[in-house]
Amino acid sequence: MASALAAKMGFNSLIRKQAKYFKVKICTMESDMEFKCEMKWKGKDLFDLVCRTLGLRETWFFGLQYNIKDTEAWLKMERKVLDQEVSKEEPITFHFLAKFYPENAEEELVQDITQRLFFLQVKKKILEEEIHCPPEASVLLASYAVHAKYGDYDPEVHKPGFLAEEELLPNRVINLYQMTAEMWEERITACYAEHRGRTKDEAEMEYLKIAQDLDMYGVNYFSIRNKKGTDLLLGVDALGLHIYEPENKLTPKCSFPWNEIRNISYSDKEFTIKPLDKKTNVFKFNSSRLRVNKLILQLCIGNHDLFIRRRRVDSLEVQQMKSQAREERARKQVERQRLQREKQLREEAERARDELERRLIQLQDEAHMANEALLRSEQTADLLAEKAQIAEEEAKLLAQKAAEAETEMQRIKVTAMRGQEERRIMEQKMLEAEMLALKMAEESERRAKEAEQLKQDLQEARNSERRAKNKLLEITSKAIYTSPGLPSDSVPQELNFSRENLSFDFKDTDMKRLSMEIEKEKVEYMEKSKHLQEQLNELKTEIESLKLKERETPLDIIHNQNTEQGTSKQSNFKKLTLQSTKSRVAFFEEL
Repeated sequence: MASALAAKMGFNSLIRKQAKYFKVKICTMESDMEFKCEMKWKGKDLFDLVCRTLGLRETWFFGLQYNIKDTEAWLKMERKVLDQEVSKEEPITFHFLAKFYPENAEEELVQDITQRLFFLQVKKKILEEEIHCPPEASVLLASYAVHAKYGDYDPEVHKPGFLAEEELLPNRVINLYQMTAEMWEERITACYAEHRGRTKDEAEMEYLKIAQDLDMYGVNYFSIRNKKGTDLLLGVDALGLHIYEPENKLTPKCSFPWNEIRNISYSDKEFTIKPLDKKTNVFKFNSSRLRVNKLILQLCIGNHDLFIRRRRVDSLEVQQMKSQAREERARKQVERQRLQREKQLREEAERARDELERRLIQLQDEAHMANEALLRSEQTADLLAEKAQIAEEEAKLLAQKAAEAETEMQRIKVTAMRGQEERRIMEQKMLEAEMLALKMAEESERRAKEAEQLKQDLQEARNSERRAKNKLLEITSKAIYTSPGLPSDSVPQELNFSRENLSFDFKDTDMKRLSMEIEKEKVEYMEKSKHLQEQLNELKTEIESLKLKERETPLDIIHNQNTEQGTSKQSNFKKLTLQSTKSRVAFFEEL
């Protein structure tokens, strides 16, 4: 089987020698690309091709990474691609990644594409827990990641459940709390809503500014042993070399800034570092493999070069890039403010339209109510007129009966004289007739008064009807003057005019206002840092009661202890570097 494999490799090698090109696959954080490369190409030729394709000019941060027997390696620029220990199978796969990290992302990263690639790579490392991130910072970083993807928060668009498919938090953080996915989304959305007004690029930069303060950000760890054979970890980053205990990757035991290191070299598995102070002894350590020593040396040289470069005047190329970036940011700021003003004007116009529509509906309701009142008045007037007519007829009937009663009384008086008995009877009947006549008269009078009252009620109902008609006429007149029945271009004309004035004023004052904002940045930095810390503390307080203490990892416990002691990445580095180089070397050897 071994002979067959050797024959196959020899056959592949023969084919590759005869071919003029070989294929490579480049995996970036956003996409994959394939290229045909000439056989004679060096690592720099392939790297430059990838950078040109991406439009990347800040090339010094990046490299092409590949794997050798479970070990990471970086393509060397000065050697031919095929002469290095790359895969023999085509397409040869490389990962285009950040090899070196900036000390201050906001000051050093100029191009948008550079910022984007760093953002995606750091986000991936945090989610895969290669960089330890405390829970409260994870929530805040997740909110900026959401903003970088979706832009400004809009409650009409970003409704509950819109983050259900997003991977935003490390599994370690999710398992550490008794919180459902909905509860996490609620916390992240609450922070996301506070970022309103930022662009996606600004959200990415805010993410990096928070992430660069994490203890494991930008650190490459390697297992080493000192002279005593103690197992330790070597950390290489933008500031220098750091020595850690294997179980604690957060807090180094001692650190050596790049400006204190004179020379770095290795022989086989032994690594030698010479301090700048010649009176201080060199310190040595052993790594597991020669290949690891090569990788350590590459990272040390690259980080040291960038450390020195940052402290010198920028090259003409970098100055040009920063100038172009400032101009582009200023242009984007002007454009963003213009769009913001147009959006504000549009919202004001929409509010005015909504107010007119609301007023129109109100007037229509009032007109409807007035119509109903008028209809009721007309019905009441008709009813009262009918009652008045009935009362008049009843009064006439009563008057007729009263006249008949009077006639009957006269007849009784004439006949009463026929006899005493008849007279007495007739007197009694006459008395009854008089009583009846009196009652009839009173009833007639009462009916007459009722008829008069009904006439008055009828008159009042007609007056109410007339007032209702006047009210309806008044409402209709108002609607004519305030309804959107005016020419359709009346509001937009005013809006266009306002836009023209705003645009004119803006052109005159933009650059002055922008320069004032730049002057304020240094003053605002401290306030922003304070606000960020307050925001993190508030998030921590909100979710602390739901934490499951038994699920804390060793790094979580160490981070909590550092926080209680007020120890941060920067303060610890300053504290360690205050010690003399000699004492730090001695401390390292005694570990």
